[in-house]
Amino acid sequence: MAALGLKLPEVVPPLATYQPAVRSGAYAFTSGQLPMVDGVVPVAGKVGIEVSAEQAKELPAVSVLNALAAVKSVVGDLDRIVRVVKVVGFVASAPDFTGQPGVVNGASELLGKVLGESGVHARSAVGVAVLPLDAPVEIEVQVEVRDHELSDGSPSHP
Repeated sequence: MAALGLKLPEVVPPLATYQPAVRSGAYAFTSGQLPMVDGVVPVAGKVGIEVSAEQAKELPAVSVLNALAAVKSVVGDLDRIVRVVKVVGFVASAPDFTGQPGVVNGASELLGKVLGESGVHARSAVGVAVLPLDAPVEIEVQVEVRDHELSDGSPSHP
């Protein structure tokens, strides 16, 4: 990440009663992550009205960094990620906006840059009426993780 000029943020505190991420066996699941920067959503509104598709495409990458911080909080080290299994992207959309997949590409592209082949994943991109704090996007990430490496360097699963 450092080579890409990216820094993992602090885990975004929950807005309600939930955990930012949980681990179950070989998987870690994040709660929906907003594109929060220093405690605020930098751009608010619906994509296709107040927010352009181009502006919106940058926001899922911020959400993914927040998701990776949440994953790290439950697995200890991002090097334990075997692969990203699934990404779900929610896009607060104007009624006639149909470019949700292009917006959520911002998340997928960042995961590919940061994790290489391990960042390739299944994905859903869903248009919704409104998101918390009037955020344009929200991203959930599910990853497979290993506990540690065996002496031969192969992954060990719980």
